[in-house]
Amino acid sequence: MTDIIQVIATHNGNFHADDVFAVAALKHLFPSAELIRTRDLDVLAKADIVLDVGGVYDADKGRFDHHQRGGAGARENGIPFSSFGLMWQKYGLQICGDDQEIADAVDKNLVSAIDAIDCGHVDGPITGVSLSQTISMFNPTWEEHGDYDACFEEAVTFASRVLARFIAAARGGVNAKSIVIEAIENAADPRVIVLEQFTPWKTTVLNTSPDALFMIYPAQTGEWRIQTVPVELGSFEDRKKLPAPWAGLSGKELQDVTGLEDAMFCHNGMFIAGCKSFESTMRMAELALEN
Repeated sequence: MTDIIQVIATHNGNFHADDVFAVAALKHLFPSAELIRTRDLDVLAKADIVLDVGGVYDADKGRFDHHQRGGAGARENGIPFSSFGLMWQKYGLQICGDDQEIADAVDKNLVSAIDAIDCGHVDGPITGVSLSQTISMFNPTWEEHGDYDACFEEAVTFASRVLARFIAAARGGVNAKSIVIEAIENAADPRVIVLEQFTPWKTTVLNTSPDALFMIYPAQTGEWRIQTVPVELGSFEDRKKLPAPWAGLSGKELQDVTGLEDAMFCHNGMFIAGCKSFESTMRMAELALEN
């Protein structure tokens, strides 16, 4: 049963991704709750939920700060909890419609990453533009005389949309699992898995099909694709590449090399190729296995 939350409080002034995302997430559950940004202890004491300020972590009392001496604990992988992670432990399941797999996926792919950066639990400097840095850029610069509270609300609106997309992506991955498992079970050759419609497959295939080398699936435009299976999530190394002579070819050049009159392209990285027909794409898989 969802708690009755009327007032959510966090600190005023400069903000970071953890307090912004924590507020955005709670707004999914309590859209009518009033948000107060302050460091006034008397005001904080009256709030139903206090995030990232106050020096107390007590989930039962709605207190989610991690700045006190000793912090507020860490995950099994060593990543300390920020206010976002602390709040997610209590409310993440409800925010994700009581689906534990979705809540766990969002925690792994979004929440823990925000926690790690906020708590400085990263190896070396962060390269590129991170989501945490993007949120921080909503703060007024030293040359601007912006309203921090207004900027915070703008950041929360942005974060709310990002969170919704992470939840949607996680839900899509969970819902796809049974479809991919069925395709693995029905494969005529365990090295070639055919999906009748594209669904997210990498996690399920890597976890359940050690023999899979190639995935066959229809593209949104109606043609067919063959894609290699990586050795692990996020890796550019594949269990087996497509044939080297196909690399970077398209149209007639690829057709001449493969003998397939409707072959369309093969990426230079030899991890994906395509034909107009399912039959030719399956033949690509046969040729790749023979190579």
